Amino acid sequence: MRGLTTHVLDLTHGIPAADVLVQLFRFEDERASLIKSVRTNGDGRIDLPLLSSEEMWLGEYELLFFIGDYFRGKELPLPEPAFLDKVSIRFGVADVNAYYHVPLLVSPWGYQVYRGS
Repeated sequence: MRGLTTHVLDLTHGIPAADVLVQLFRFEDERASLIKSVRTNGDGRIDLPLLSSEEMWLGEYELLFFIGDYFRGKELPLPEPAFLDKVSIRFGVADVNAYYHVPLLVSPWGYQVYRGS
């Protein structure tokens, strides 16, 4: 498999995070361009890759996860403003023929991200 994928796991409830809005941006000269806006499915994943290897370019990208909206939908009492409302992951693609999987493990108070397989 090649391209870019992601998934979101809700660490507070111990479940995949369904219906999280995820936006993908590409950076050129520090200017961000929105490439795609999608929602996670019931398994916390995006149904199709965010980018195929043919769509990937060398350079910097950003995934923006709207996790505040997700946790509000779970009726968790969040402060206003929420400690984590939108989680931004900015990363680089150095090989357009490689597979980039960027999982997000999240709670209202913290998150972890890594390059998965």
